[in-house]
Amino acid sequence: MLAMDYRGPYRVRAVQKSTPDIEHPNDAIIRVTRSCICGSDLHLYHGLVPDTRVGTTFGHEFTGVVEEVGSSVQNLKVGDHVLVPFNISCGSCLYCQNQLYGNCHEVNPGATAVGGIYGYSHTAGGYDGGQAEYVRVPFADVGPYKIPHDLDLDDAVLLTDVFPTGYQAAEMGGVKEGDTVIIFGAGPVGIFAAKSAWLLGASRVIVIDQLDYRLEFVKRFAQCEAYNFREMEDPVVFLKKITDWQGADVCIDAVGAEAAGSAMQRLTGVKLKWQAGSAIAVQWAINSVKKGGVVSIVGVYGPTGNLIPLGNAVNKGITIRMNQASVKRHLPRLIEHIQAGRIKPSEIITHKIPLEEVAEAYHIFSSKLDNCIKTILVPPSEMH
Repeated sequence: MLAMDYRGPYRVRAVQKSTPDIEHPNDAIIRVTRSCICGSDLHLYHGLVPDTRVGTTFGHEFTGVVEEVGSSVQNLKVGDHVLVPFNISCGSCLYCQNQLYGNCHEVNPGATAVGGIYGYSHTAGGYDGGQAEYVRVPFADVGPYKIPHDLDLDDAVLLTDVFPTGYQAAEMGGVKEGDTVIIFGAGPVGIFAAKSAWLLGASRVIVIDQLDYRLEFVKRFAQCEAYNFREMEDPVVFLKKITDWQGADVCIDAVGAEAAGSAMQRLTGVKLKWQAGSAIAVQWAINSVKKGGVVSIVGVYGPTGNLIPLGNAVNKGITIRMNQASVKRHLPRLIEHIQAGRIKPSEIITHKIPLEEVAEAYHIFSSKLDNCIKTILVPPSEMH
């Protein structure tokens, strides 16, 4: 089969690999119909995630048709078209029972924190991902979700991670009616966080980024205020000023380890890797939220420490919440929003690129070329 293959930082290519087989009675083999490149994949691509091994296939956002099921699988049958949450979860451990599917204790036994994630290094279990023609899906009765007949496939693939992650960012922030919400990052997750803040009742939504084309996009898609931090002398002072010097009720970090805005943070977190990525977005969020407010973090960071102003957080009495999104928990609500016409997730897709051209697709997405917001990879069998 054709699959994306990681050869080292900034080096990926499409190669022929062996088609995966059923390895356990609970497995399914999925023929991929859509896969995405995620902003989190860029952390792998740039060499910032530990134990990302040469030969890995990335891709934790994908849909596909069930080609084969193991002998124990009961909820799926051959021919079902499913969306596959990026969380690999067993469905029965303490964490899954509490719908913390991103923290499953059985699918990544070497870890004490994150559960299993498709195509996301051996720190997340070492599973191959969906930027391929076929993928093995373990615990197939738990993760895959049958796509409703009236749901567009391009909308469905965005339910595997990016829309649920943006929604959970707002949910963890406890956004309620009348709140002011500031979101750092106008990438796909930040865009969906902005839209989700409105769905949860916010009265004002502000997005901060450094790329004008992304700011213009989020203003159109999420009907929010949007500002370029490169035009500010001090982003925190600016944000406090436009919120009556109080700060926002909720601040969301939708950027993660490669945040721009501080030369020191970039040097120590991205270039030298002395900390687990540049934490300037977290710093701005802590300093821009009001006293007693909430900071929600969905940006990806590495497993070691970061330079954040913990004393400020303590003295302001803020709540900080963070986690990998538990996709499966959100799907019924988000599908309802789509079917009711409140949101059309596929509107953020700017590029559809054949899987054969995956190297060029990563280059475009990584370098923010051609006003790229979200890239979909289409396998050969789906190119019509």
